[in-house]
Amino acid sequence: MGIGDLAKETGVKVVTIRYYERVGVLPAVKRTSGNYRAYGADHIRRLRFVRRCRNLGFSLDQIRDLLRLSIENRPSCAEVCDIADRQRKAVENKIADLKCLAAELRRISASCNGRRAMAECRIIEALSS
Repeated sequence: MGIGDLAKETGVKVVTIRYYERVGVLPAVKRTSGNYRAYGADHIRRLRFVRRCRNLGFSLDQIRDLLRLSIENRPSCAEVCDIADRQRKAVENKIADLKCLAAELRRISASCNGRRAMAECRIIEALSS
């Protein structure tokens, strides 16, 4: 299949597919006699894997590591678990930061009723300090 079909099949933009090839997340692809890329089922599987990882917030470096580990014949998947655990902790930290941010926004929003003159707006004042 061509790159457009791969994009439709996986929901990943053509430009992103080319980028993933360039940075080594997708393997080099064979070319047709007309010099078009020719993708197969392995590319679909890998691209879906990458997309799912990206949706979960994994970096491209982490995805490369996960892909590398997935083809190695190791006695355990401990390293994969470590990568996933570090990502979970990072997500939990972001959630905690966002909750603090939301609380602060609630606090400053509650200080204004929208009826003051702009020069007296408490939200602008709070954001300026």
